[in-house]
Amino acid sequence: MSGLARYFNHLGCIVCGYDKTATPLTGELVKEGIRIIYEDNAEDIPVDFYKPTESTLIIYTPAIPHYSEVLSFFRNKGFDLMKRSQVLGIISKSLLTVAVAGTHGKTTTSSMIAHILKSSGIDCSAFLGGIASNYGTNVLFGKSKVMVVEADEYDRSFLTLHPNIAVITSMDADHLDIYGDHSQLKESFQLFASQLKIGGKLIYHKGLPIHNGVTYGINTFADVVGDNISIEKGTFYFDFNNGTVDIKNIEMGIAGIHNIDNAVAAIQACLYLKVKPDDILKALKSFKGVKRRFEYIVKSPKHIYIDDYAHHPEELRACITSVKKLYPEKKLTVIFQPHLFTRTRDFVDGFAEVLDMSDELLLLDIYPARELPIEGVNSNMILSRMKMLNKRVIGKKESIELVTKQQPELLLTVGAGDIDTLVEPLKKALQNV
Repeated sequence: MSGLARYFNHLGCIVCGYDKTATPLTGELVKEGIRIIYEDNAEDIPVDFYKPTESTLIIYTPAIPHYSEVLSFFRNKGFDLMKRSQVLGIISKSLLTVAVAGTHGKTTTSSMIAHILKSSGIDCSAFLGGIASNYGTNVLFGKSKVMVVEADEYDRSFLTLHPNIAVITSMDADHLDIYGDHSQLKESFQLFASQLKIGGKLIYHKGLPIHNGVTYGINTFADVVGDNISIEKGTFYFDFNNGTVDIKNIEMGIAGIHNIDNAVAAIQACLYLKVKPDDILKALKSFKGVKRRFEYIVKSPKHIYIDDYAHHPEELRACITSVKKLYPEKKLTVIFQPHLFTRTRDFVDGFAEVLDMSDELLLLDIYPARELPIEGVNSNMILSRMKMLNKRVIGKKESIELVTKQQPELLLTVGAGDIDTLVEPLKKALQNV
């Protein structure tokens, strides 16, 4: 949403927005001249938006509750409301569009593609789901006719897009409050895959229930493969091969086995756009990742602190596995904030199993986002199913105090709610000793 706000602000429009919580990102938007309100109060809506006109566009995210007073104001006043994905569909209609979808991996993969293109001289535009560290923003403005978009599966939003190149990274069961069951989610991804423009290219992860495209993966029999993976002094290396192009000893600028998977898909997408292998090598080495995607906050001889957006059991598995591969001798302390009551209820056993991989767990209360509480669904549901003993439900303030006292050697914060507000306090707690 903030990417679209920046896009229209860049065009010279008056842009205002509502957010539940003030964050560093909303602070940046305000500095750029975008007005933001933080109370769900219709009286705070600027007068510029009191009456519908042909030059007024109201964009909403399905993440906002249907009972929101701000949302209801615009509906009741007769405004035409559009979802983020609908607007992206309109913007991308006349462009060569690369769309990346998946229940996880899409933000990093789309950011990688945009960075490779920019670095190789293809001045693309991009709408990303996170802050690309190389650029300090989630929207890139380019002069070429190429556009990279992150395609969101929530509420079937991505079905408004008709890309030239589509990437599907994963289809794990998620958003079951919307889809009902896993089969419905798979069906939506299959529809997305069928919406390619004539002559379009589909790249999808090996093992997904899709056909008529190119498969990719690591250490597997796929059409496009990453293998010969190694770790040297905390840096990941791998080889790429698609049967035609062979790129050896690729150095990753970011860590994580799962990010090699993402890189394989990104490389193939860029090869379709005629990017040279040497340019790909340089770009991946210089890629700094995405904020809150396996992001190093502290990296010193005494402490390693990594922050990640993971909020689904499979995302947590990928993140924790990579951390333990990098630092097998260190005790891993995890602070996790579950996201949504429905997701916690639907995947409670998966969360318990994956979090048991940590050595110590500090579990925050569930972040509700758009949802109202569900009776009996809370963080203790996860805790009660775990086998490890060193675990507890804890408040944010208490977690900072505990980290200050214990000074963990390897700390990981994970979650998609407002756990990011702990990042700076925890960083200070580890660095001020």
